Amino acid sequence: MIDNNPNQSERSRDVMLSGSAWMTAGSILSRFLGAVYIIPWGIWFGNYFFRANALYGLGYNIYSFFLIAAIAGIPSAIAKQVAHYNALNEYGVGVRLYKRGLVLAVGTGAICALFLYFGAPLIDGGNPNVIPVLHSLAWAILIIPTMSLTRGYFQGYQQMAPSAISQFVEQLARVAYMLITAFIIMRLFHGSWVHAVSQSTFAAFVGAVAGLITLGVYYLRRREDFRSLVKNSSNDIHVEAKQLYQEIIAQAVPFVILGAGITIFMLIDQFTFFKIMNIATHYTYTTLSDLYAMFAVNSNKLIMITISLSSALAITAVPLLSEALTNGDQDQIKHQNSNVLGLFMFVMIPAALGMAAIAGPLNRVFYGTNQQALGANILTFSSILSIPMGLFVVVSAVMQGLSQNKRAVKFFAMGTIVKLVLQWPCTYYLGAFGPLLSTGIGLMVANWLILRYLNRHFGFDKNMLDIGFRKITKYSLFMYVAALGTVYGLNFVFNLFSNPFGRVVSLIVTLAAVVIGGLIYIYLALKSRIADMILGPRSEGLRRLLKIN
Repeated sequence: MIDNNPNQSERSRDVMLSGSAWMTAGSILSRFLGAVYIIPWGIWFGNYFFRANALYGLGYNIYSFFLIAAIAGIPSAIAKQVAHYNALNEYGVGVRLYKRGLVLAVGTGAICALFLYFGAPLIDGGNPNVIPVLHSLAWAILIIPTMSLTRGYFQGYQQMAPSAISQFVEQLARVAYMLITAFIIMRLFHGSWVHAVSQSTFAAFVGAVAGLITLGVYYLRRREDFRSLVKNSSNDIHVEAKQLYQEIIAQAVPFVILGAGITIFMLIDQFTFFKIMNIATHYTYTTLSDLYAMFAVNSNKLIMITISLSSALAITAVPLLSEALTNGDQDQIKHQNSNVLGLFMFVMIPAALGMAAIAGPLNRVFYGTNQQALGANILTFSSILSIPMGLFVVVSAVMQGLSQNKRAVKFFAMGTIVKLVLQWPCTYYLGAFGPLLSTGIGLMVANWLILRYLNRHFGFDKNMLDIGFRKITKYSLFMYVAALGTVYGLNFVFNLFSNPFGRVVSLIVTLAAVVIGGLIYIYLALKSRIADMILGPRSEGLRRLLKIN
């Protein structure tokens, strides 16, 4: 594509790469902590592990929906609108938006927390153990909307470091509290596993407080910079308080629906899986609970590490697209859309295939050897389906950044209908794999509708994306074969001397496969120059560093 404004395109790509790097680092580290804690946590719960993990998932899915309702899409709406007014040199309006947004965030947080706490007996799904878990999670909803709103404000200035670092601190505090309380309750006092799970979910509140404090420190450090920008604003635009609220709400509602997309699909699974399986099988509730934990909690916890890559891209893309739209720069919008999809393919396809290749040992590292074959197969299937899941996160954010909110919601609704239609037959005949398949197909329908609309009305650099997709897919498959070969080869070698399915051996196999597969993908991407299309001039420096011609 011939870019009419190469400097602007280069700046946008640099901002996107820098922002994505911060958000990716924060998301991956947070997701990694959110997954790796399961190893000691599971050991301390002993025979109650699968039941505890299922209970944790049952509570968290409901909590996630209430949390999204409490946040109400306000942080992303604030990020978009602040970027819009900043592009017009109206920084003062952005500050007023943030203050009005705080009022809404505190209000929605309090209302949703009260609904979750007192409404817990009505939404427990017939499982009384879920009630104390929901009670403990209600406290987090009081804090998180304010924290998320402040992150959105920083993102509106395209400052991603505060969000990323606060996200990591939040997760670190949460995991530390979870592990400490689990050890004390289960190992020192041999207490109730339900009480231990309730304390593990209360950790969300502890983490939120830590994250909010971190953001407060960043704000105080940069307060003078913000004041300087406000002081030098054009001040040509005066927006009434009522209009500010209207802008926030109009932008926020679609963010709620689309932001809750994957959570809505998971809630459909939660409230239908047990009913359908009771008709299709004669399994006990404990067995069904174990199956639910495997596909809805265990595998989901791991694939969210790769999907967090998409979340980082989405968060970075919204303010950049909003700025381009404000400036009426159609070429920049087309270029930005192509960059987003290209970067998504560059990181998500190899990440998903890589996790599929190491699913066996990775599942054993985190969840032990209980039903290891089924757990590994579910993780493999989930890893592949993480591609359409991640793509939905990205393309729905692109639609919102381009103010195509209503159409994005419409397309998501069509995907949801497909999910609902397929849910019963898929689950009835495929068991734990069924909900995953119906989710994948539903999201693929939504993705296709969104991509078709974006292509027709804004366009893509088709040559770049076509070449990029073919090469990235080919190199990702090479990486997949190499990683899978490493897993089988090392399993064979370790089988000669020890148990190849222990946690320590599985960790060694996982790390070796990741290193070998990752190096092959990086080498091929740099050697073929496909990385240049995504990373720009930085690729040349990487080639010199790695001595690749």
